[in-house]
Amino acid sequence: MSLPDRLARLATRMRAAGRWRRLGLAALLGGLATLAMPPVNAVPVLWLAFPGLIWLLDGVERPAAAFWTGLAFAFGHFVLGLYWVGAALLVFPRFWPMLPFAVAGLPLLLGLFVGTGTLLWWGLVCRFRLGAPGGGPAGGVARCLLFAVVWTVVEYVRGHAFTGFPWNLMGYVWVGLPGPAQVASLIGVYGLSLLTVLPASLMATVADGGRRPWAAPAAGVALVAVLAAYGIARVPAGEAPLVPGVTLRLVQPNIPQSDKWNADAELDHVRLLLALSRQAQPPGAPPITTLVWPETAVPYLLEDEPELLKAVGQVTPPGGLTLTGSLRLTPGDAPGAEDHTDTYWNSLVVVNDQGQALGHYDKSHLVPFGEYTPLRRWLPLRAVAMVSPSNSIMGAGPGPATLDLPGLPPASPLICYEVIFPGKVTAQVAGTADASKGRASPERPQWLLNVTNDAWFGRSAGPHQHLAIATMRAIEEGLPLARAANTGISTVVDPYGRELGHLALGSRGVLDLPLPRATPQPTSYARWHDAPLAALLLAVLGVIYFFTLRMYQGRQCP
Repeated sequence: MSLPDRLARLATRMRAAGRWRRLGLAALLGGLATLAMPPVNAVPVLWLAFPGLIWLLDGVERPAAAFWTGLAFAFGHFVLGLYWVGAALLVFPRFWPMLPFAVAGLPLLLGLFVGTGTLLWWGLVCRFRLGAPGGGPAGGVARCLLFAVVWTVVEYVRGHAFTGFPWNLMGYVWVGLPGPAQVASLIGVYGLSLLTVLPASLMATVADGGRRPWAAPAAGVALVAVLAAYGIARVPAGEAPLVPGVTLRLVQPNIPQSDKWNADAELDHVRLLLALSRQAQPPGAPPITTLVWPETAVPYLLEDEPELLKAVGQVTPPGGLTLTGSLRLTPGDAPGAEDHTDTYWNSLVVVNDQGQALGHYDKSHLVPFGEYTPLRRWLPLRAVAMVSPSNSIMGAGPGPATLDLPGLPPASPLICYEVIFPGKVTAQVAGTADASKGRASPERPQWLLNVTNDAWFGRSAGPHQHLAIATMRAIEEGLPLARAANTGISTVVDPYGRELGHLALGSRGVLDLPLPRATPQPTSYARWHDAPLAALLLAVLGVIYFFTLRMYQGRQCP
C-alpha cells in the first residue's frame, strides 16, 4: 500500500471519529503544533497537526461540532504553549486560587477565537462545496487555502481584540532558523503565519485522491523553499555595520521574583546592580558608554531618591547614560490624579553620569490581570504584578515614543509586554508620547530598547518565546534590538534578528556588546504595516475563486 493510500485510510478513520474521540484527537494535534514554537522549533510537526485538524473537520456534520473541534485543538495548543503563565501565580500564595484560570481558563478563552474560525471555515466549505473526499483535487486545495486564510484572520483578531494577545503566532516558528523569518520584513508576522499554515495545510490533499496526490504538498514545500531563499538573500554576509563609539553593558542581576520586592533585601538588590555595573572589562575592550538595567530593576522610586540617583550616576560611564526600569509615583493629591488615587507608573528612567534623571518613558500597554484589572470597579481582583499599595492603580502612558538620548541614536523604548505587538513598537507620528519631558524625537528610531522582567516565569518556555517575539520585531522594523532581562535572556540582535551575544536564562552577569546600525531604509512592513497582509489575503482568496469556487464541485453539507 502506497503512502497516499495509507494517509487516505488514516483520513477516513479520522473523519469517522466519534465526538469524544474527535475532540481528544484535536487536542493532541494542537499540543503537537506547540512543538513548532520556540524553544523547540520542530517546524515539520505542523505538516502533521494542520492536515489532521482538517481531516477531523471534514467529518463534522453540525456547526457546533466544527466549533468544538477547533476549540479543542486550540485548548491543547495553548495549554502546552502557555503553561508557564501558571508559574507566575505560584510565586506568592495569595495568587494560587487564580491558577485554574491561568492554566485552563486562558487556553479556553483563546480557544473561542479558533473555534469561531473553524466554524466559519466549515460553513464556507459547505456553502461552496469544497473539498469532499474524492470530490476532486481543486476543491481539496481550495479548502486548504481557505483554512490558511481563516487561521490568519483569527490570529489577527486575537492580536487586537480586547487589547490583544498576539502570543505564539504561527509565524514565530521560524525565529532562530535561517531564511523564512526574514519575510516578516515585507508582510509582518501575520503574513508569515499565512505562508506557514498554507503549505502545512496542503498536506491534507494527499488523502483526497487524484492522479497527482503529492502535487499540492510539493507546491507547499516549494513555497517554503522560496521563503527561505529570500531570507538567505536578504541577510548580508558578515556582521551588520555598527554604530561607532557605542558599547552597551546589559546588566542581568538574576533576582528571583519572590525576593524582588522583599523590603529587607531591596538595598542588597541595588548594591548588586551597582557592583555588576562596575565590573571590570577585559584588557583592550572598547569602553562602556551606556548601562542598561532591566524592567523595575530599581526597587525604589528612583526619581524621588537623590542619594540613589547619585549612586547610579557614579557607576554611569563618563559622558554616558544609565537606562533603567523603575517605578514612578503620581500622588493622589497631585493635579490630574484619577479619583484622587495614587498612580504608579512602570517606567524607563534615563540617568546621566551626574546623577540627574533626564527623563522617562511610561509603559503604555499594560498586562490585563497582571498590571491592571479590567472592569476593576466590579471585579474584586488585584493585578498579579502590582507591587504598589492596594489603594493605588497602575497608570498607562500615552503610547510609543522615540527617545532622543544624548550620545546615542534615537531609541524606541519597550517595557516587557509592549514588544509583543506587531506594528506598535515605534511612534508613528512625531511627538505621540511625552516620553522624556519634551524630548520626544520626530526621527525614525534607530534601535529598539526592551527592558523586561521574566522572573515570574522561571526556567520555562515563556522567556524563550518572549525573546523570539522581540527578535521578530527587529526583523519587521529593520531595527536592532537591545534587551535587558532580570533573569534572562538578555541579548543584542541586529536588524536581521541575528544575535551578537546573550546571557543565558537564570544566569547573573553583564554583557558588553556594540550597537548595530538599523537598515538604511525602513522595511516594507515598517512603511505599510498591514496593507501587504491585506493584499496577500485578497490574492489567496482570488486564487480560491478563479480556480475552484466557480467550479462548484465537491462536498454537500447538511
